[in-house]
Parts: sequence; structure tokens; C-alpha cells
Amino acid sequence: MAVRRPAKDQPENFSWSEANEAWCAEQIRKYPEGRQASCVIPFLWRGQKQEGWISIAMMEAIAAQLSMPYIRVYEVASFYTMFNLEPVGEHFVQLCGTTPCMVRGAYDLREVCKRVIGPENTVSEDGKLSWLEVECLGACVNAPMIQVSTREGDHYYEDLTPEVFEDMLAKMRAGEDVKIGTANPRRHTSDPEGENTTLVDPSLFDGSRSKPIGKLPNSDPAP
Repeated sequence: MAVRRPAKDQPENFSWSEANEAWCAEQIRKYPEGRQASCVIPFLWRGQKQEGWISIAMMEAIAAQLSMPYIRVYEVASFYTMFNLEPVGEHFVQLCGTTPCMVRGAYDLREVCKRVIGPENTVSEDGKLSWLEVECLGACVNAPMIQVSTREGDHYYEDLTPEVFEDMLAKMRAGEDVKIGTANPRRHTSDPEGENTTLVDPSLFDGSRSKPIGKLPNSDPAP
């Protein structure tokens, strides 16, 4: 894995929004005195949702808030790839390139990213999109797939083709809603494509094949 370093251009300071400041205070109260450093991952995640990425100023503020050395906060933020150490687009596309997605067309999706968004780890000129190739996101049966992160949430988009994917990016750029989940009309969630072909006989589960069970030995109620 490549070394993860903070972005060159950094903001001068960081402060929590009023709502997030109250949220942080509530989280700290969950831990015994002296154990507040356990909040570092939720604080970093909350900060990323507020700002879109994690700056040095944010890490310094969290370190002071949790009475822990800055380097310990930096170690956590740089270790976990879910934390963005540089700015990302409003829609941050994480393209799975692991084997199941690769053999199902992830490389074609990667070419769409390069053409429509630009180079990897670069925010598009309008600030709407950026992308990164990542390791397995755990939706192999619906490969190829992506995860898109925004400040509002994180969602999977699955069973993609280059044409569907490019149309999705255009809608995201325009602020339009994009259907979450599978893009395959013949698939329901992660079920096999098409209609069910197994366990379709109702008698398998409606009880009609069941026979009354006789009295079991030693089944008399206790006195």
C-alpha cells in the first residue's frame, strides 16, 4: 500500500459545527476519565463528514480535545484508508478493483473514471467528483461495483456497466438522484438474476408435508 501523507495545502484552523460540538461532548461522557482517547476514530469520522476530508488542523484540534499527542491521532488517520487525508469531490467514488470486480468489468469502469472525472486522487474542476481505486468492498456477487461517499452518507452501486456508470456520474454531477443498489433490473438485492429456480415448491415450507409428532418420551410436564 502506498504511503499516506497529508495534503500539501492545509487550512489554517478547524472548528466543529455547533451540532457536532454537542455530539462530541455527548460521546466523551461515554468513557471513564482518562479514557477519552477511545473517541478518536468516531471524532475523525465525524470531522470527515463535516469537512469532507481530514486536515492537520482537524487532527490537532481532536488531539487537544482528547488530551492525546497529535502524532497518535495522525497514526490512526493515516492507517485507516477510510479517512481521506486530502480533499475529495462532493461525490467521492471508490472503485473496487479486486479480482471479482476486475473480471466482471472494473477496468472498464476505471477508464470511465479517467475520462469523465480525471486522474485518480484529483478533484474534478467543478468540485463535484473524485475517485480512487480500492480493495474489496464486500459486494462481490454484484460485481462490478462502487461506493460513493458524500457528507450525507455512503452508498453502494452495483452490477454496473460503463454506460450505466457514466450516466450515474452525469446525474450526480447535476445533483439528480441516482438509484442505490443494483443497476440490474433482473436482480433483487443480491439474489441470483431472474426468477427463483430452487425451493419453489410451496409444500417445502407451508407445512403440508409435515406429519404430527407423537408424544415424546419423558415429555410429561414436571410436577
